[in-house]
Amino acid sequence: MDTLESAERYVRLDFSLDEGISRRAAIGLVVLATDHTIEYEWRKLLALDGVGFYESRIANSAEITPETLREMDTLIAPGVAVIRPGERLDVVAFGCTSASIVLGEETVMERIREARPNVACTTPITAARVGLNALGARRIALLTPYVRTINESLRDYLAHRGIDVVRMGSFEHSNDNEVARIDSESMRKAILAIGRHDDVDAVFVSCTSLRLADQITSIEGELAKPVTSSNHAMAWHALRLSNVSEKLPQFGRLFTV
Repeated sequence: MDTLESAERYVRLDFSLDEGISRRAAIGLVVLATDHTIEYEWRKLLALDGVGFYESRIANSAEITPETLREMDTLIAPGVAVIRPGERLDVVAFGCTSASIVLGEETVMERIREARPNVACTTPITAARVGLNALGARRIALLTPYVRTINESLRDYLAHRGIDVVRMGSFEHSNDNEVARIDSESMRKAILAIGRHDDVDAVFVSCTSLRLADQITSIEGELAKPVTSSNHAMAWHALRLSNVSEKLPQFGRLFTV
């Protein structure tokens, strides 16, 4: 092929740049290696024009115990560092409720900011607190898959921050891979069982592995009370921290706040 023919076949073209997928908000998410659920739910909850989310995964044990949760401490910053390096992130979320309790929200946010100084941060328990306060819920029913020691820590953590857990139910199952397979009917029955009492303002379902986003509105219709979960509340909070304020009633009462 001669030089002239090559020039005719290859053309360098002009282009222009727009603001990209994340023109309104760029949200980073640290996901546990064993998590089956959060990305699936967030793809629905964050499916808004101009909103992008980008995730990385960190190693963890499938067995949920205080000891295995503490092991995540040194992994958070490196996990954040590989999310859109050199590009804008408006919010970074850490996707583990129980680790956020064991390590503490402040510690998790410090680790995030080691990689992303000054970024807005959220965790599932942070988002749940903010969301429940926004809903005016002070007395809640708490549903978890955790063992009793973690449940008690979670109840006390919320109580110290002004949210009273008046009813609590747990599947008491410590294998994260199997928690992700607890079916929708089991979830529905459990929420209705602990949430139906007159002293309950709202129900919080703790654990990013539990699947709930697809049925929150139908369960709220049966219960006539707000329902939220770790993934659901954290998606809402990430949007609000990014100044994305649309009301999305198809995702339940919290998304109208």
